[in-house]
Amino acid sequence: DAAVLSVDNGDVVTSAGVAAGLDCCLHIVRARYGAEAALRLARQIVLSPHRQGGQAQFIEHPVARSADADRFTQALDAVRATLGEAHSLDRVAEAAGLTRRTFTRRFQKSIGASFGDWLTSQRIELAQRLLEATEKSMDMIAFEAGFGSATSLRQHFAARLRTSPAQYRREFSRRGDQEERMTYVLSS
Repeated sequence: DAAVLSVDNGDVVTSAGVAAGLDCCLHIVRARYGAEAALRLARQIVLSPHRQGGQAQFIEHPVARSADADRFTQALDAVRATLGEAHSLDRVAEAAGLTRRTFTRRFQKSIGASFGDWLTSQRIELAQRLLEATEKSMDMIAFEAGFGSATSLRQHFAARLRTSPAQYRREFSRRGDQEERMTYVLSS
């Protein structure tokens, strides 16, 4: 598949280029030392913390902060703080003090994606954090992240990340990291 960034066959990890090679390095750090270590490293080298090899992940573009962008930024911050709730484009545009059309243009220019794509990405990122850090049920995570149902959560994970939430949790949960470290310590 020409769109695949990297492949992990267990003992061999390959990538499609320099940036994908960095993704492979983060994948290895995540597998060996856990999601928290990979996240810290990604922040230090200014990379997206998790891009699976089979997909090109949305990388958040920060909103430009200017004096006239305050209401726009506040509206997006309010959405981020309440991802479990329904957010219509019209209501968010109104909160930003803009018409739907002006909000859509400004959003595309500032973020580099449509509002709907950005909202879905924010919700997926929240679900990823919940899967990594909690043992909440898929239904609860789906609800808190704004997907409404575990089925919808699974569909969005499959479409964006090419994995299931359950598989993601098995690979990246902090609990799994701790168990792996304990196994290592006990066997040393």
